[in-house]
Amino acid sequence: MTTRTRFAPSPTGYLHIGGARTALFSWLYARKHGGTFILRIEDTDLERSTAESVDAILQGMTWLGLEYDEGPFFQTHRFPRYQEVIRQMLEVGTAYRCYCSRERLEELRAGQTARKEKPRYDGRCRAGVPHPPKDIPPVVRFKNPTEGAVIVEDLIRGRVAFQNGELDDLIIARSDGTPTYNFTVVVDDMDMHVSHVIRGDDHLNNTPRQMNMMQALGWTPPVYAHVPMILGPDGARLSKRHGAVSVMQYREEGYLPEALLNYLVRLGWSHGDQEIFAIDEMVKLFDVTQVHCSAAAFNPEKLLWLNQHYLKTSDPRHVAHHLSYHLGKLGIDPASGPDLVEVVKAQRERAKTLAEMAANSAFLYKDFDAYDPKDAAAHLRPEAEKPLSELRSRLSALPLWTAEAIHAAVTALAEAHGLKLGKIAQPVRVACAGRAVSPPIDLTLTLLGRDKTLKRLDAALEYIRKPPVAA
Repeated sequence: MTTRTRFAPSPTGYLHIGGARTALFSWLYARKHGGTFILRIEDTDLERSTAESVDAILQGMTWLGLEYDEGPFFQTHRFPRYQEVIRQMLEVGTAYRCYCSRERLEELRAGQTARKEKPRYDGRCRAGVPHPPKDIPPVVRFKNPTEGAVIVEDLIRGRVAFQNGELDDLIIARSDGTPTYNFTVVVDDMDMHVSHVIRGDDHLNNTPRQMNMMQALGWTPPVYAHVPMILGPDGARLSKRHGAVSVMQYREEGYLPEALLNYLVRLGWSHGDQEIFAIDEMVKLFDVTQVHCSAAAFNPEKLLWLNQHYLKTSDPRHVAHHLSYHLGKLGIDPASGPDLVEVVKAQRERAKTLAEMAANSAFLYKDFDAYDPKDAAAHLRPEAEKPLSELRSRLSALPLWTAEAIHAAVTALAEAHGLKLGKIAQPVRVACAGRAVSPPIDLTLTLLGRDKTLKRLDAALEYIRKPPVAA
C-alpha cells in the first residue's frame, strides 16, 4: 500500500501549535515510508474562512519547512464533486432527504435532554416522506447503520469500539445544498487515496461516522491515529492566554523553525532520553505508534533552551538568513554593516532568540541614541578620558584593522597604564556599543569597523568632558 497522509486545517485562524504538531507527525510518517504528504484546506465554513487565514497557514508551513507534495486543495473548489456523490447516495438509498423543521428538531432535543437521553435525530424521515412539505427546503442525511459496531484500530489508542445504535443520521448537505464537514472529509480522503489519517483526538468521535460513510460508498477507510491535545503549563488546554500559540508568532519572537520542530516532535513522543533531533533523525526514528495516549504539557522554558542550542550549533549561514529578518524589523539593512555570518559567530553564545541577537547587534549597523545610564555612569568617568584618548590614537594609526592588531593595541595600552584589561575594555564597550555588554572587545571593534569605532570614541570623549546635566 502506498502511504499517503494529509494535513487538513480549516482557514478560520492562524496555524496554531497543535495543528503544526499534527502536520509534522503526518509529514514525518509520509517521509519515513516514502509516501506522499498532501495539504488540504477545509474551507467549507464560508462565514469563518478567510484568505488571510489561508495565507497564515501557507506561511507557517513554508517557514517550518513542511513541504507538501500535493495541494493545496480547497474544498470550496470541489462542490460539484460533493453534489455528485450526494446524488449517488440518494439514488442507492444510503442517504435521504429530511424535511424536519428547526422547531421540531429543537423540541426533540429539548425532550431528550429533559429525559437525560443522548440528543440525536430520531429518524423520522429515514423511510421517506410521502408528501414532502413545499415550504421546508430539505437537508440530506446519511443513513447510518443501526446495528453492530464500528471498530477503530487506532495506531495510538488501540482498539476503540462505537455502537452504531449510538450514532445518529448526520446531515451531509444543508438545506441550501452546501456539504458539511464530515461528508467532505470522507469524499476528499477517498478521492485523494489517503492511506493514513493522523489528526487531533478531538476528531475521534467523528471517525466511526466517517468510516460508515466510506463503507457505504464502497471504500476501505484509511488507518487512523488520533493525537492527544496539548496542555498549557497550568494543565489547562493550550490557549491564547498561555502566550504564543501561533506558529508565526514564534518566528516573530525569534525562534528558529528547526528548534520549534524539535520541540513539537517531543510533545508526546520520545526516543529514549534523546532530546536533540535533526530533521533526518526525526524522519528515521519517528514512530506514530509510540506517541503517548495522554496529553502533553507545553513547556516554554524547554523550547527556549532548544532554541538557544540551535543558535549555538547551527550553520552560521543558516542562522544569518533568519537573523536578517529580525534586523529588518529594527529598520536595519544588513548590507549596511559587517558580514552577517561573522555577527552570528560573535553573538550566538549570548542570545536565546534571534530577536535578542538582533537587538544586541543593532549597534554594529546604526548609531544608538543614548548610552545605558548605569553603564555610562560606571565607565564613562573622567578617569577614563586619558586611556580612551590614547587608545583612539593607537587605533587610528593601525595599518591593518584586524582583531589581532586591535587586541595588541588594547593590551599594550593597559600595560602602559598598569591597568587590567577590563578597565580599558569596558569604557570602550560603552563608547562603541552603548552598553557594557558585547562580544570580546577586539572582535566588537573589528565588526564595527575603523570609521565607526573612531567616531564613537570621539563621541564618548566628548560625553566625558561635557556630561549631560541631570534633570
